[in-house]
Amino acid sequence: MKPKVSVIVPAYNISKYILDALNSIKEQTYQNYEALIIDDGSLDETPSIVEEFCKANQQFKLLKKPNGGLSSARNYGIDHAKGQYIALLDGDDIYSKDKLANHVAHLDNDPSIGVVYSASQAIRDDGKATFFVLSGKPLYKDILTSLLCKNFIGHGSNGVFRHCLINEVGNFDESLPSSEDLDFWLRVASTKRWKFYRERKILSYYRVRPSGLSFNISRMRKCNERVISMALERSPKLVAPILPKAYAYMFRYLARLSLTSGNIPQAREYINKSLSHDRSIFIQDPRSLLTLISVLVSPLTTLTLRGILGSNSAAKP
Repeated sequence: MKPKVSVIVPAYNISKYILDALNSIKEQTYQNYEALIIDDGSLDETPSIVEEFCKANQQFKLLKKPNGGLSSARNYGIDHAKGQYIALLDGDDIYSKDKLANHVAHLDNDPSIGVVYSASQAIRDDGKATFFVLSGKPLYKDILTSLLCKNFIGHGSNGVFRHCLINEVGNFDESLPSSEDLDFWLRVASTKRWKFYRERKILSYYRVRPSGLSFNISRMRKCNERVISMALERSPKLVAPILPKAYAYMFRYLARLSLTSGNIPQAREYINKSLSHDRSIFIQDPRSLLTLISVLVSPLTTLTLRGILGSNSAAKP
């Protein structure tokens, strides 16, 4: 039987986490799926672990390719996918057991829905839950405006979408080392044809891993600025009026990441840039106000975050 859903699992040097991800797929209440794990040139035991798992579970298939980055691995998996729907799951994250059943039902019941996603929760490196929850609620009624200001889908292990969208808007941009998922969702939103449906229940869990993300924040800024520029080129009349607010939210986000990684001077620099672009976001959006306050009391905030997430941790882009 042809699978209705293709779960795409990019995997690169995540031998410590990959079985948690694969078992969360195996335990789904919805079973008409194939799981394609794309080993992106791992140098650790990831491919051998996945290979053994696939031998015991016929719905799982290991695909190997040279290292090319996250978007390259996703695109490679999508190119081999047979499903009507595409589900994304990074190899260090986890699905709730009802994730696929819930999202497939919404896609089946409403042909105008192009993308389904849910609320999600951060887990520590050791798998323990934190109190950090992403509701996924858009900031504005207009989806394009909301995405420009905040990637409300939250992370790369949350969206389930119609396979046909790839033919309509293209694959993930392999030239973007980060923010590639936001770019994809913006392209879908720019069609003005497809609805984004939010499931309010927590059905995805994204792992906050120990890392030196602080050195990637400048790269993330460049990627975000490029994504905004490409959105402006596609829809100049729609995007141009939103630019000050979009940049204010971008710099607020970078300030939060800088704070989480322990770089207080950088966090203050970015929060000041956010204020200079549009101060109103700190009145309209409680999370933005919380970020501002957190930067103002930054030494205490940094210690608290490290206690919650584990030392040397950083927020996932």
